[in-house]
Amino acid sequence: MTISGEARQDVASAITTTIRRIDAIPVALPLMKPMLMAGVRIETAQNVLVRIEASDGTIGWGETTSAPTMSGELSAGIVAAVEHLAPLLVEQELRHHAALAQRCLHAMHGNGGAKSAIDMALLDLVGRRAGASVVDLLGGAMRDSVMPMWLLGNPSVDADLAEAAQKRDEGFRFFKLKVGVKPLAEEIETALRVRCELGETAVLCADANMGFDLACAQKFVRQVGEADLLFLEQPVRAEDLRGMQALMAVGNVPICADEGIAGAPDVLAHDHMRAMNGINLKLLKVGGPRAAMRVAALCEALGLSITVAGKIAESSISAASTLAVACAAPNVDWGLNLTHLYLAEDLVRTPLAMADGTFACVRGVGNGVVVDETRVERYRVR
Repeated sequence: MTISGEARQDVASAITTTIRRIDAIPVALPLMKPMLMAGVRIETAQNVLVRIEASDGTIGWGETTSAPTMSGELSAGIVAAVEHLAPLLVEQELRHHAALAQRCLHAMHGNGGAKSAIDMALLDLVGRRAGASVVDLLGGAMRDSVMPMWLLGNPSVDADLAEAAQKRDEGFRFFKLKVGVKPLAEEIETALRVRCELGETAVLCADANMGFDLACAQKFVRQVGEADLLFLEQPVRAEDLRGMQALMAVGNVPICADEGIAGAPDVLAHDHMRAMNGINLKLLKVGGPRAAMRVAALCEALGLSITVAGKIAESSISAASTLAVACAAPNVDWGLNLTHLYLAEDLVRTPLAMADGTFACVRGVGNGVVVDETRVERYRVR
């Protein structure tokens, strides 16, 4: 849906209000079960919510998560960064929301998660004031729905197989294997056996989270050809572009950059080195939905693939913005990873839900979800 001329006038008149206050709220959210990733076992999601209140009482919400191995951000640092940026926004008019978000991007180095949560909250707030959805504020939907993936990260091959079969029966058609955790022979066996279990029609990819050295990564991609992986994500260290280049030369599996991408300059550097076929686009890495759209446009121009993803594990607050980007971005041929699916309890009254194997574009006002502030208080870290 696009915004009509009359609606644009409504947007202009509805956002002549100002920002009253900004709060950073750390929370610890329980997962349904621990998630194993290379070098880390995650049992709770250490997230930070950003709550922006307008002078008329309207509230917008954003969210990011602690990601020390990806962005270097911890919850306490995210809170400090939001508090540092808040004076740039308080008492400013919402009509300048795009300029305010851009100002935050350039006001301090790094801290993409804090900036992302602020941008999400601004878009949510403006959308609620103007009666527009976040996807419309990002330029409109390019697609009505996106197919999500389910992460498989269990300690054993048999556990991965059992979970893959269960989730296939629940409607999932896209799966991502967490590799770089088990012994290499088991990782290869898992990929091949999961492909046999799921059949040819399911989509399968793998994510090493920098867990392989180059020799192991080369052996993996050479021996998993029959698994027909859509891509292998960040097999080696983020800074090892020559290693990524060497894996590209093997040619068996497309290579996806994740931890190595914090914005457009990194995309250009990887592309110059022919070090990847595409990227994992995470809002917390690049600084928010608007910055993500700019990176997506660059990828389209360079002919690169994109998967849009959250970090383990964000609530439906962040998932709604991630879904909006996945629907609005010009090229999302590697699917969507929404991580609220792994939480034992969400922070919104009606969590985003999959239907017929896809997530539909959210068309409500703002980010389209209603935050349950009693749950926020329950999981708040004091």
